[in-house]
Amino acid sequence: MTPYVIHGGRVHVDGSWMDADVAIEGSAISTIGAERVIRGTGNLDATGCSVLPGFVDVQVNGAVGVDLTSQPQRIGEVAAFLVECGVTSFMPTIISSSATQVAAAVAAINAWSDADPSGARSLGVHLEGPFLNPARAGAHPLHRLRLLSVDEVREWRRDAGYAMVTLAPELPHALDVIRQLVANGVSVCAGHTDANPTEMNAAVGAGIRGTTHLFNAMTPMSARVPGPAGTTLSDAALIAGLIVDGVHVDPTMVRLAWQALGPGRIALVSDAISALGTGDGEHRIGDTHVIVDGNCVRTADGTIAGSVLRFDDAVRNLMAFTGCELADASRSASATPARLAQRQDIGRIEPGCTADVVLLDENNCVAATMVGGRVVFDPQHRCTGS
Repeated sequence: MTPYVIHGGRVHVDGSWMDADVAIEGSAISTIGAERVIRGTGNLDATGCSVLPGFVDVQVNGAVGVDLTSQPQRIGEVAAFLVECGVTSFMPTIISSSATQVAAAVAAINAWSDADPSGARSLGVHLEGPFLNPARAGAHPLHRLRLLSVDEVREWRRDAGYAMVTLAPELPHALDVIRQLVANGVSVCAGHTDANPTEMNAAVGAGIRGTTHLFNAMTPMSARVPGPAGTTLSDAALIAGLIVDGVHVDPTMVRLAWQALGPGRIALVSDAISALGTGDGEHRIGDTHVIVDGNCVRTADGTIAGSVLRFDDAVRNLMAFTGCELADASRSASATPARLAQRQDIGRIEPGCTADVVLLDENNCVAATMVGGRVVFDPQHRCTGS
């Protein structure tokens, strides 16, 4: 693989900016600082750009007309589009489905991951369901929900392609299932839930790491009923996935979450469906048909059902809604979701880390994307000599 030098930009390193060059050898960052002149080196011109860790999206249901629950074999099309949004790693997300369909989806995604793709990298499957509270099912088909079973999840291991599971911790046997999944190396999040603080605290003790799409598909937070959202805001152990599209969460609530949690506990997610990158009209997410109108996705009964949010728009929206700086928004787009995914090798620009990099221009639009030391998106022709 061609060694690269990324030169001319300001680099986000360990929470601060520095004017430096980034040298890359193989798939990893080798040095940051003075440019290393390597014969035959490829150059990525970052002049006028911010050099950031590649974005990490742990909740992607689909894009460009592809629904990953029903068409997991087409994951490569989604991955190729995501790099245009600055996403270098993602979790293909499968909503509540039959056990047979889940196994087939994981197998298809694993087979694609083994084929050395040129788009964004799969971190393994995020199973959103089927162990959800029917009262908070949202767009998940009720007939696909089922009781928690330790036997069913015993083979859901990280090394088998199961990376994250969203479940309702108030359901029977939830704590045993959480413990089994955690023992298998799987990240577990609370979601589609009416869990009270006692149930949420017990789930934290069992090993859950976060909350899926904070404020959505959960008990509304109030003065005497904090619900899952209130528990998440108050418990430093939890990371909150947040959909910052202006539809799922009002900007005022985004500011509240940001003030309570900050960049170290907010993980931006898109929750994007197949309509991302296409347009208005009828689409689907799993078994559920939805209507897309502008930036809103709803089922026939008006229930919000995923988003058409580009991840780079989520970064810009977070800055606009909260007034935060790019450095902090970047952390919520990379290092924090990487931590939720239990990946120490991504989400940071440091020597030894995987060379996943996104360049944002002066308008914070994606100018180039690098995945594992390869430039995979370069609309401005900034890469030379590769």
